[in-house]
Amino acid sequence: MSGKVIAINISEKKGVMKKPIPTGNFIENFGLEGDAHAGKWHRQVSLLGQESIDKMIAMGAAGLCAGNFAENITTEGICVYELPVGTKLRIGETLQEVTQIGKECHAGCEIAQQVGDCVMPREGIFTIILEGGTIKAGDTIEVVE
Repeated sequence: MSGKVIAINISEKKGVMKKPIPTGNFIENFGLEGDAHAGKWHRQVSLLGQESIDKMIAMGAAGLCAGNFAENITTEGICVYELPVGTKLRIGETLQEVTQIGKECHAGCEIAQQVGDCVMPREGIFTIILEGGTIKAGDTIEVVE
């Protein structure tokens, strides 16, 4: 099972939409360098599939693009929320481990206010960085057996 990276997204403070960057430097046991959500905890990096974003666009969420759901890595071609906790992923130069599927929704995020729903709490996932390195758009995502 494999997919690819559509975008790397970063925000310097929590509670705001992330902005796409060309390449991300991911640090072992920390996350994306410079990202507000990185740190020594179980949700160092967030991933969300373009397929999930497309669902929200179909529900009427206008103008959505990578990073709008505060995901660090926008993916395509792999159903990230069906990966069991403990799954290891080779993404670009990094090795990551899935630690959580979904999360509690921030009360009244911009997207939920706009369309009455948000996919991130159900379909976003979180990982920790086991081996650091760079990731850029177009890199492959491989499930490591």
